[in-house]
Amino acid sequence: MTALLRYQAALLLRSQRWLAPFLLYAVFVGVGVNAGEPVLGALGYTVAALVPVSAWAVRICLDQEAPAARAVTAAAAGRSRAHLAAVLTATAATLLTGAVAVLAVDVLSEHRAVAPLPAAAAGLLAATVCVLTGTAVGVLTTRPLIRARGWSLTALLLGSLLALVTTGSPAKAAIAPLITGTVGYPWPALAGALVLGAAAVGLSCRATAWWE
Repeated sequence: MTALLRYQAALLLRSQRWLAPFLLYAVFVGVGVNAGEPVLGALGYTVAALVPVSAWAVRICLDQEAPAARAVTAAAAGRSRAHLAAVLTATAATLLTGAVAVLAVDVLSEHRAVAPLPAAAAGLLAATVCVLTGTAVGVLTTRPLIRARGWSLTALLLGSLLALVTTGSPAKAAIAPLITGTVGYPWPALAGALVLGAAAVGLSCRATAWWE
């Protein structure tokens, strides 16, 4: 698995397809978060955007190999393992990006209501929930479950929106305390995101083994 992860990471970096989602995320945070504003609201804004970014990154990693190269990788390592490595690469890249963004926002924001360390911990936990939720959205809206590019992109955008606004969504549960100015450590939301992500990835890996 380590070799597969290195291979997928190298493909992602060389393809430069990661530039679109991650640069747009940087612009989104840079424009939407002002230095000196209350830290919790700024963190809520910052982590919410990780849902579509994570879903987009998963879509990129699952679609970055040419069909012939994908067939070779599948023959060498197995379709499910290759599929899982691509998903884990996207998730790890988004987690790293989200952690950097949360720490930067924590440093630049105003901490009158909460100290920097608790704010950073709450932000990192919420970011993890949002990335895992976005990962679930990403694997459910791309190949092999949805192959048509147009329908895949439409489902990804709609799924990301629903993940942010639907009652019971782990992402919404993690973001809500930050938006309302409350330091929250949403462990139930994290557990829900882990279960949702694992179920979605498991279904996607099984579908890859069956249909591709």
